[in-house]
Amino acid sequence: MADALTVPAGETTGHPHTAPAPAKSEEKKVKRQMIGFIFFKVMPEWRRLPEGERAEHKRQFAEVIKRWNKPGEMLNLTYSTVGLRPDVDMVLWRICYSVDDLNRMMSDLLATPLGGYLTTPHHFLAMTKRSQYLIGHEHEGQADSRGFLRPGGQKYIFIYPFWKTRAWYLLPMEERQRLMNEHIRIGHMYPRVKLNTTYSFGIDDQEFVVAFESNFPEDFVDLVQQLRETEISAYTLKDTPIFTCIRMTPEEMLDRLG
Repeated sequence: MADALTVPAGETTGHPHTAPAPAKSEEKKVKRQMIGFIFFKVMPEWRRLPEGERAEHKRQFAEVIKRWNKPGEMLNLTYSTVGLRPDVDMVLWRICYSVDDLNRMMSDLLATPLGGYLTTPHHFLAMTKRSQYLIGHEHEGQADSRGFLRPGGQKYIFIYPFWKTRAWYLLPMEERQRLMNEHIRIGHMYPRVKLNTTYSFGIDDQEFVVAFESNFPEDFVDLVQQLRETEISAYTLKDTPIFTCIRMTPEEMLDRLG
């Protein structure tokens, strides 16, 4: 499933060789993006409405999502979580250049009839940023380290907010790089898992939001288990809640609501 918009990214897994950090002038050339992961839960009352009324609600909601898919300005990826978590039913991964667009699009969604029957148990706001731990080159299919995401194309995505301990930030850069090299090496062992990392410092509660895309959930389970055994894992403060999401069209996502 290919998407027209190419958008900035953050830290990624990749080759353990590293390159010098970019000069400030070089980093400013990258047009950074706003990233929003919004999670919806439909109220039980909605499922008791007549089938025709629910169909119209879904049609209008899908129309808003499509209207906000603007080439070069905003990309909306839609996922279902029905039966995968009790607190959410569907997810929108929104990528754009303005926090105002995220705000205005959400206003349009809430103004639909279905919007009156939705709660938002979780929402993660983040931005793209070039990684401090730059990578010389990466394996095929991996997100690059220059600040650009190429989202979509995989059936599943695994999303969670992420915090590091304060002790991590007090380590010398050389030590952090050494620990990250091990992390990168293990990531190279799972080329069918693509990591997208975005940054939330100062704009949301978490420090990072990570989104792993893959067609193979078993690879992701093995990757996370192996990463738990690395030195850098000791510097993880929190990395929950975790969401397993299935990629589909807006219409399919809404039909999964029941």
